[in-house]
Amino acid sequence: MAQILLVGAGGCLGAMARYWLSGVVQRHTNGVFPYGTMAVNVLGCLAIGLVWGLVEYRQWFQPNVRLFVTVGILGGFTTFSTFGHETFLLLRDEEYLPALANILMSVVAGLAAVVAGWFLAKYLAS
Repeated sequence: MAQILLVGAGGCLGAMARYWLSGVVQRHTNGVFPYGTMAVNVLGCLAIGLVWGLVEYRQWFQPNVRLFVTVGILGGFTTFSTFGHETFLLLRDEEYLPALANILMSVVAGLAAVVAGWFLAKYLAS
């Protein structure tokens, strides 16, 4: 139960940070391109790389702190960081085909699911 609360508390903080940062970036770029979302995704990837690098090379952070930060805060901030980290691990371990499959399937299947959901909503609304 304590771990669920850690993830939930971190997720709350991460979601609020995502909302704030993406809004700030988007307001300052005044463009059609989603710079705010891209900024959050790239920053989240940098953060998860830094955290796991410190865990791996310096043995920093106890398991509950890692859970709070990576699954909670960064998960609420962006799940794209987890996608980036898992793909990096596959590449690092020379698992090139699974890495490519993860990239293609995540992007293509994710976009296809958005399109399917949009058409489903359109169908249900008619």
